[in-house]
Amino acid sequence: MIAVEKALEQYGSPVYVRHEIVHNKYVVQTLEKKGAIFVEETAEVPEGSIVMFSAHGVAPTVHQEAAERKLATIDATCPLVTKVHKEAVRFAQDDFDILLIGHEGHEEVIGTSGEAPEHITLVDGPEDVGNVEVRDPSKVVWLSQTTLSVDETMETVGALKEKFPLLISPPSDDICYATQNRQIAVKQMGSDADLVIVVGSKNSSNSVRLVEVALGAGANDAHLVDFADEIEESWLEGVSTVGVTSGASVPEVLVDGVLAWLSERGFEDVEIVKAAEESIIFSLPKELRRDLRAEAAALSGE
Repeated sequence: MIAVEKALEQYGSPVYVRHEIVHNKYVVQTLEKKGAIFVEETAEVPEGSIVMFSAHGVAPTVHQEAAERKLATIDATCPLVTKVHKEAVRFAQDDFDILLIGHEGHEEVIGTSGEAPEHITLVDGPEDVGNVEVRDPSKVVWLSQTTLSVDETMETVGALKEKFPLLISPPSDDICYATQNRQIAVKQMGSDADLVIVVGSKNSSNSVRLVEVALGAGANDAHLVDFADEIEESWLEGVSTVGVTSGASVPEVLVDGVLAWLSERGFEDVEIVKAAEESIIFSLPKELRRDLRAEAAALSGE
């Protein structure tokens, strides 16, 4: 969200964004009001315009399309997604078969697959493992979409290792740290909560996973909402403890809105469940940093 806001400040409106910058309705609506235009395909961006690639990443062919249309590009791909892309390229260069664990059609999966399409096979959950075929069972590695449930991913990995005992794991964990932390916290609160409310959008993979994790951890009920006014009073019937969490890209103001809604209905005592300290701060896209520095240098020289 900050990257799009800074781009609008720097270049003015419009700034085109290929796909939602993050999967959150509030964020997208807020940025649209400020002058961002969200498109599905690069071809929708007028030639010579500015286009930002979303946090989910894009395939190399998208960069080529942008160059052909003489677009000024700002790559806001999440660094964790970029890491997976680089791993895919490296293992493909070493002629491995890459088993990409993820959900078919998700923007991140499409972008990662585009890095090495001839080497990557999508594995959409443990039930998909039986369909997987590889050229050489001794040269197989798994990678994953960064917003999956950790438990779901490891269940799929376990099934893959049964079929391919020599399966190699990536050099480091690919699941987004913010996604992991929220899943751990939900597991802690799920067993004690009668109801868990997850603040997030329905097209947000990591938000949807939090509902599943909450139910799997023992919560009696769990629901996904974008805004507090989507909560139904009937959900509170017979409920004494409510757990509240949010997707990785959800603004804090939306969580505060849910807490205020619950407080008005008698749920005033709040206990914070913290799985880990999140101190990592990602920098702005390099193209935006470059232009901001250039502007600052020009101003200082006046």
